Amino acid sequence: MKATLLERFGGPEHLVFSDAPDPSPAPGEILVRVRACALNHLDLWVRGGLPGYKIKFPHILGSDIAGEVAGGDVDKAAVPLKLGQRVVVIPNRSCGHCEFCLSGRVNICAQYAIIGANGGPGGYAEYVSVPAQNVFPAPRGLKHEHAASFPLTFLTAWHMLITQADVKPGQTVLVCGAGSGVGVAAIQIATMAGAKVIAASTSDKKLAAAKELGAKEFVHMPKDELHRRVLQVTDGRGVDVVFEHVGPGVFEKALKCLRPGGIVVTCGSTTGPTVELDMRYVFFKELRIQGAKMGTASEFIEVLRAFEAGRLKPVVDSVFPLSEARQAQEYLAAGRQFGKVVLKV
Repeated sequence: MKATLLERFGGPEHLVFSDAPDPSPAPGEILVRVRACALNHLDLWVRGGLPGYKIKFPHILGSDIAGEVAGGDVDKAAVPLKLGQRVVVIPNRSCGHCEFCLSGRVNICAQYAIIGANGGPGGYAEYVSVPAQNVFPAPRGLKHEHAASFPLTFLTAWHMLITQADVKPGQTVLVCGAGSGVGVAAIQIATMAGAKVIAASTSDKKLAAAKELGAKEFVHMPKDELHRRVLQVTDGRGVDVVFEHVGPGVFEKALKCLRPGGIVVTCGSTTGPTVELDMRYVFFKELRIQGAKMGTASEFIEVLRAFEAGRLKPVVDSVFPLSEARQAQEYLAAGRQFGKVVLKV
């Protein structure tokens, strides 16, 4: 098969379009003919060498996969599937037998891993083998490129906002990094839940696009002005929920955007792993800081239902052929996109 291989850690020049062996699905796996694979910042971090991630070179990146059932243990899928059926994939692996897996909370299993990252080969290829229980029918009417654009980001945002933050109608949600893939998902999910969304970005163009997705107020960062601007647009009250995935670049200021009793839910650290925190501010206002990692199969089913019903929609910024994965990663790293960058296989 054809694939884009990461030959070693480092820059995008280590991505090489080449031939690779066809994968052989293990028992309990389904072979997927990949038709599209969306990029995530995780791809860039893995390429650069994430500490603790054991990668065997050459490695195939890519977590967000859409395609067709091509073989394997189709009867082990969580829902009925047939050969040739269009599918999307929950991009994770777990042990399947610990207390968390057995209770459905696979995302906090000690052996949890992400396909295309530390969970084996991903979707920058013509074929990939994935756990059968993670394969679901693609929402009807979506092109492969659109179907690949939502699994990781929309599952993560759903887990953060609906499960962890328990967003309610009438609340106000600040979405930091509103132009990212997960930010685009957060705007839609918070709006669907009945919340008022404040979108924050360094780009006026991205803020204008966020308006089309349902955002009602807009804050153009620089980060040093974030909390002041948010307090202005909320008449000094602050927000109920901060949706955060940027890290130290905005975290301290984002925390100050919260009303007393508010929650900041975070799933990433694009600008680094360490933040400064004045604990007095946290306990004096009874603030909550909630971490989030991906999501569960039951949450993914809810996301699929929302797409089927037209309550959520994919947002694709640009599509590159698989042979131009390097250029796609360079484009993503430059931060020019609104929504997802997708490889067409």
